[in-house]
Amino acid sequence: MASKKKSEGFQSAAGLIRYFDTEDDKSIKINPYAVIIAGIALSIAIILLQTLWPM
Repeated sequence: MASKKKSEGFQSAAGLIRYFDTEDDKSIKINPYAVIIAGIALSIAIILLQTLWPM
C-alpha cells in the first residue's frame, strides 16, 4: 500500500517536469529586469497619484 502512494507521486511529478521542460518559441519573451522596472514605476505612480489626489 505504501509503495503505491510513492509511485503515484513520482508519476505526477514526472508529468509536471515534462510539462514545464518544454519551451514554446511562439510565446512572448519578457526581460525580467523590465518586469521589475515596470513594477517599481507603477508603485511610484500610485504613490504620486495618492499624494496629488487624496481621497
